[in-house]
Amino acid sequence: MKFGRAVAGAALLAVVTACGSGTTTTEGGSGGGKIGIDHPRADSDFWNSYIKYVPQMAGELKVDLMPATNSQNDVAKLVNNVQALTGQGAKVIVMAPQDTGAIANTLTQLENKKIPVVTVDTRPDKGKVYMVVRADNRAYGTKACEFLGEKLGGKGKVVQLQGALSSINGRDRSEAFLECMKSKFPGVTVFSEPTEWEGSKAASMLQTRLEQNPDIKGIYMHAGGVHLAPTLQVLKQKGLLVPPSDDKHVFVISNDGIPQEFEAIRKGDIDATVSQPADLYAKYALFYAKAAAEGKTFQAGPTDHDSTIIQLPNGLEDQLPAPLVTKENVDDKALWGNQVK
Repeated sequence: MKFGRAVAGAALLAVVTACGSGTTTTEGGSGGGKIGIDHPRADSDFWNSYIKYVPQMAGELKVDLMPATNSQNDVAKLVNNVQALTGQGAKVIVMAPQDTGAIANTLTQLENKKIPVVTVDTRPDKGKVYMVVRADNRAYGTKACEFLGEKLGGKGKVVQLQGALSSINGRDRSEAFLECMKSKFPGVTVFSEPTEWEGSKAASMLQTRLEQNPDIKGIYMHAGGVHLAPTLQVLKQKGLLVPPSDDKHVFVISNDGIPQEFEAIRKGDIDATVSQPADLYAKYALFYAKAAAEGKTFQAGPTDHDSTIIQLPNGLEDQLPAPLVTKENVDDKALWGNQVK
């Protein structure tokens, strides 16, 4: 994908468009300023892909980006990193809080300092945000439910390897998956296992569930970046890592859209994933951060980049597209997971 013209075009259109939603206005000039960014972790293939996109997008958008910090899935480190970035002159903060409830006080402090915040992938439960750059995580759960429900013919047992329920993402995916199963596939039994986004916990819980219920036929992984490798390892140990044509095959759907998931789909080890747009997360996080630094504002409604901005109680959220990927479209060159080298 060629980002230069696409990014510049999106930025220009967002600034000058005067009709429809997503309109941008300027408040008090275009001073700009340094953008501080904290990465949430470096133990996930998805987040490592996002991290690689950040400097590329910063260059395309001509963002004055400060050296990034990494909070390593620790909210205390995130708070300290944000304090350090603001102390060094950050005018806008980009973050991806993994615990979406514990960051409220920090957001309030930043609001009092008139420092806008853009959050990526996660939506804080409380505290003002300038923009959340995210996809519809409830749709992830619904897509996973519909895929597994249809593959199992509406009956059987599935395991849901949840993320952390302290995160809005874990809650959204889990609740939507369960609600969909209850309404559309009541004959499917769901075992939900909270993994805290940790691969080791996912492996342990899946192994225990398979020992107790060897007839499990479906798995929904909330995060392929941390769940894929341990899940495949457990299935292999159990003799269940077989092609879809084999009666012993366990149908697996994931979330992330990393290259490793695509390769697993091609091999027949897993069956589908929902592609979280790591490239667009980086692109629009920095786009909105730059806009915030320049005093621009946005409105709820459709955008020029195939997404929709929605109004939140504490700000706005740009819900970017996140397509379902199966063996039918896994080689689509437009998917970011097929562009990573």
